[in-house]
Amino acid sequence: MACAGIKRGRPGEAQVNRSGQAVIAGLGVALPPSTVQDELWDGYFARHYAAGGRRGLAQRIFANSGVRTRQAAVSPLLEDVSDWSTERRMRRYQVEAVPLGKEAVGRALTDAGVAADEVGLFAVCSCTGYATPGLDILLARDMGMSPALQRLFVGHMGCYAALPGLGAAADFVAARGRPALLLCTELTSLHLQPPDNRVDIQQIVSHALFSDAAAAVVLSPGAVGGYVVMDVTALTDTTTAGHMTWDVTDMGFRMGLSAQVPDVLSMHVRALVEDLLGRNGLTVGEVDGWAVHPGGPRILDVVQERIGLTDDDLAASRGVLAAYGNCSSPTVLLVLEELRRRGTPPRHVVMLAFGPGLTLYGVLLSRL
Repeated sequence: MACAGIKRGRPGEAQVNRSGQAVIAGLGVALPPSTVQDELWDGYFARHYAAGGRRGLAQRIFANSGVRTRQAAVSPLLEDVSDWSTERRMRRYQVEAVPLGKEAVGRALTDAGVAADEVGLFAVCSCTGYATPGLDILLARDMGMSPALQRLFVGHMGCYAALPGLGAAADFVAARGRPALLLCTELTSLHLQPPDNRVDIQQIVSHALFSDAAAAVVLSPGAVGGYVVMDVTALTDTTTAGHMTWDVTDMGFRMGLSAQVPDVLSMHVRALVEDLLGRNGLTVGEVDGWAVHPGGPRILDVVQERIGLTDDDLAASRGVLAAYGNCSSPTVLLVLEELRRRGTPPRHVVMLAFGPGLTLYGVLLSRL
């Protein structure tokens, strides 16, 4: 079946999207310095969890996190921020996030062959830092974007923010016929929580999984090659809103992460995917690329079992978790980049991400 927005021609002829749909024309990633998970444990977290009988439990959680290496703009091996005030953390966020975001945006624009002043909409997703003027204003200024640029800031959506951001950017491209730019930047390392004597499994899991990254995507109308953003879907189960939280405290932002999150995903993820595919004339078996947000090993296990995916289907997601950790909003874009690097990129890609709400988001991409 020919998906809407894909115009076919003779074999070997370059295909151009002429339907006004948005095409992912470029993607750029920027990462802070990386550290081995075992070194983080031995060099910092073994002491952090030494009190209250938590060390053995914490060590097992770190070992079973699925993370081998991850990156931090502010590494606890070099600088302990656990006793910093929220104000101090926010000031440092601006110092670290601007150059990291600039690097990701520059790479995405170069990959797309789009000049900064051609961008019509600049959308930024971040839940780990706030200031005004924010990244949208500062990066637009520093990179020479137009003064008439439209901007959108998406905050506190957490791990799934890239997908509504992608949807909003794609809608702009389709409606206005101009390129849009999406940037997801997260510095979770700034929200290391102070030690206490409680056995707080949610904080241990957060400290074992989360990491820093920036990823940017350029969407263009009528581009040759790339992925068309075909459809976006969402489902929020508000009866489980307390299962995933991100609270602003005097000591940074504190993560709440219930062990029941995978169970909630198990109830909803298959129906979400089948609805997304069905209204686009596709089945699970016709999807050859899966970019699933690797929130943790159990989340990937549940998605694999409920949708009926193979180990190979989730190899990119598990590889990103192992190499980069859970970087919140940029992570699903890191998985998409892994799929793009394959010798034969997938024809149809389903992107899935999950976060507060409890919310599931899905995006269908089809290659021109």
